[in-house]
Amino acid sequence: MTQAPEQEAPPVPEGHVRLTIDGRTVDAPKGEILIRTCERLGIVVPRFCDHPLLEPAGACRQCLVEVEMGGRPMPKPQASCTMTVADGMVVKTQVTSAVADKAQQGVMELLLINHPLDCPICDKGGECPLQNQAMSSGRAESRFHEHKRTFEKPLPISDEVLLDRERCVLCQRCTRFSDQIAGDPFIELLERGAHQQIGTEETAWGAGEEFQSYFSGNTIQICPVGALTSASYRFRSRPFDLVSTPGQCEHCASGCSTRRDWRRGGVTRVLAGEEPTVNEEWLCDKGRFAFRYPASPQRVLQPMVREDGVLTPVPWVDALERAATLLAGARDGRGEPRTGEDGEELAPKRGVGVLPGGRLTVEDAYAYAKFARLALHTNDVDQRARAHSDEELDFLAGHVAGVAPSHVSYAHLEAARTVLCVAFDPEEESPIVFLRLRKAARHGTRVVHVGSWTTPAVVKTGGHLLAAVPGEEPAALADLPDDLAAALAAPGAVVLVGERAAEVPGLLTAVSELGARTGARIAWVPRRAGERGGVDAGALPTLLPGARRVDDADAREAVAAVWGVPSLPAAPGRDLTAMLTAARDGELAGLVLGGVELADLPDPDLARAALAEADVVISLEQVLSEVTEHADVVLPVAPAVNRSGTYRNWEGRDRPFATTIDPGQGGSGRVGGTAAVTLPDCRVLDSLAVEMDVDLFTQTPQAAAAELAELGTVAVTPSTPATRPSSPDVSDGTRLTSDDSSGPPLTGRVRLATWRQLIDGGALLAEETDLPGTARPPRLRVAAGTAERLGLVAGEPARLGDTLDLVVELADLPADVVWAPSHVPVPGGVVTLAGLGLGHGDLVDVAAPVAAAVAPVVAHGEPQ
Repeated sequence: MTQAPEQEAPPVPEGHVRLTIDGRTVDAPKGEILIRTCERLGIVVPRFCDHPLLEPAGACRQCLVEVEMGGRPMPKPQASCTMTVADGMVVKTQVTSAVADKAQQGVMELLLINHPLDCPICDKGGECPLQNQAMSSGRAESRFHEHKRTFEKPLPISDEVLLDRERCVLCQRCTRFSDQIAGDPFIELLERGAHQQIGTEETAWGAGEEFQSYFSGNTIQICPVGALTSASYRFRSRPFDLVSTPGQCEHCASGCSTRRDWRRGGVTRVLAGEEPTVNEEWLCDKGRFAFRYPASPQRVLQPMVREDGVLTPVPWVDALERAATLLAGARDGRGEPRTGEDGEELAPKRGVGVLPGGRLTVEDAYAYAKFARLALHTNDVDQRARAHSDEELDFLAGHVAGVAPSHVSYAHLEAARTVLCVAFDPEEESPIVFLRLRKAARHGTRVVHVGSWTTPAVVKTGGHLLAAVPGEEPAALADLPDDLAAALAAPGAVVLVGERAAEVPGLLTAVSELGARTGARIAWVPRRAGERGGVDAGALPTLLPGARRVDDADAREAVAAVWGVPSLPAAPGRDLTAMLTAARDGELAGLVLGGVELADLPDPDLARAALAEADVVISLEQVLSEVTEHADVVLPVAPAVNRSGTYRNWEGRDRPFATTIDPGQGGSGRVGGTAAVTLPDCRVLDSLAVEMDVDLFTQTPQAAAAELAELGTVAVTPSTPATRPSSPDVSDGTRLTSDDSSGPPLTGRVRLATWRQLIDGGALLAEETDLPGTARPPRLRVAAGTAERLGLVAGEPARLGDTLDLVVELADLPADVVWAPSHVPVPGGVVTLAGLGLGHGDLVDVAAPVAAAVAPVVAHGEPQ
């Protein structure tokens, strides 16, 4: 009998090593840690300190395995979370090694010496790795019977994070996350030996810095033992009492995956979902904790019609019929004739403008765009409920509309050697973009920020600041340092530009020219979750769905064919400010608004005057607001938790989500013991259009998405300028601030830099009592020399403009420049600089406050 020759083993791939784990041969990349190789083989090694996104620590020792090198076993079991693979290594886990199994059981016994037996009341119970691994890798009985150590509990690390110190096993996940991922190293290991514990300087010694981080909630989620718990979830529920539904965060354009846990018709908590290509496993505190707004007592749960000056609940049929009648009359100019100042008779007002706001899903934005063109016969639709310009419209058409995620994505940011941030503070305006930039910076990427001062985001991403006086950012881009210009010309370089670039005339043009000059890829990062999708859906006065220009006859014909109409309006529409001005001046008869906060607009007083003057105001809203005070008809729309849809994030990546809580089961609230029915914007607009004898075919988000997909997108990219509109022209830029910012500062006057902070009293935070404690306190930042010239003292209040008092903080701003947040929470509401007539680049008076006839507005936490 002939014996078959032994089959030769395949060669080891380049850059790999070959080892044996539990009798199985495996090739692993050089440098990979053992516990990852075991995971790829499906072998679960117990662990507490190990986390795939954190650097190894070897703190808990629960992952001990038996290791042999060169035929010689190591004298003791080794931590598989710190040991890297080696060629010829032989590893035995607890599956095949009694030694490893006994070692893991011993470590578990030690970890439980002081851990309290409070599983029945611990928030982690039912989803606790310590519970699970105590059963799988622990002993049935303990040899230790001493009294367990106890601490005062809970200890508030912050308003949202509570610490039970006796539960902690010192795995250091929370401290490593704070230091490595968020860059907020305020939570640390304190004391030594048996007294070692997690805490902050303030909790340990009564002084020092509080744990202030926009990402503190992640420490709760990654804590494996229930030592860190959520103030908003503590003792509220058990995991097995909850229904978990995948979702998408609605708070910004990052596009984070979430998990919504709910019961009894309400969301109980929100957790970060695992999405390696987007948010990995992280979530900012705004996305994690700001989920109570659907339960606001100000929620609109029934349609309302204004009768004798009072909004009165009515059935849906009656509300839609009234709204349709009013809109048709306003569209066709069937209102009462007007009389001019000198007594001459004027034609009735005519036309309706549409202001959808920037928080919409793609499907809802598409419905607003279609409703404006078909039902109202106009291109007067603009989702930009913020500072904006004609220059920005050209930029969006040339660099944003229709651009796929393959152009610039999170992966591109991580791989880039150089990233330039223009008019964009990532930590405040898109937190997950900030985390990815910080990760890139820690691995060698040079992240440069064009701005007025070294913000926390600048420090945490490498400390590279290209200083620019507010309003002079275009000049800074035109005259970049040679080394930075060369770095941007290298392959893979990225320029991130924020939405507030529209406030600086010429800045978007300068960004376009920089991209053409260097070849760097340009990406636009708006603040709101719906703005990127709204650009592609046509919710702009110069763009039709699918990146088509309104002034392109072929584009109009293509869209009209899909919509089944002979033609579409040809003239580009008015932007938001132009519509509000026309309504105030009696030229526009009506306005349709969707979730617009007047305080967010570039001129809130103009908006109030426009709403007061308009003959017809139709509001699609979730909560009662300043807009509904003027509305003739209020139509309730569903929050994200009660509907399905798709957000499109800053990359252009679609982020679909399903309904979490069916509103028909009471998830939207109850009226008179009956479940109230709120609908998606697209369904409300479809029903309203039917009453106006127009079919939108957007009855459901799925129907709207299908039609938008049928329309398709113009197949171009920013790298093919021959098929794209020209770069924006600065001559079309519109400055939306009231002061003339030209000329040098006068005595007591300085240049103002401003932008919004992440947590600043926005509409979706109204019901969050603890989250404002996580916010950064509003401060007036100024250089030491400027403070001395103006007589300001650090830590003391100063008056910005006529009425706003803020505490002074010194920073490295240019001379005669101050920075203040554009939205300042105050008792009873929010003060906006736009409401005070101030904007980025303006000249403003700053002085130490004195008694005045006008009572000052004092920010939260400021000296009275």
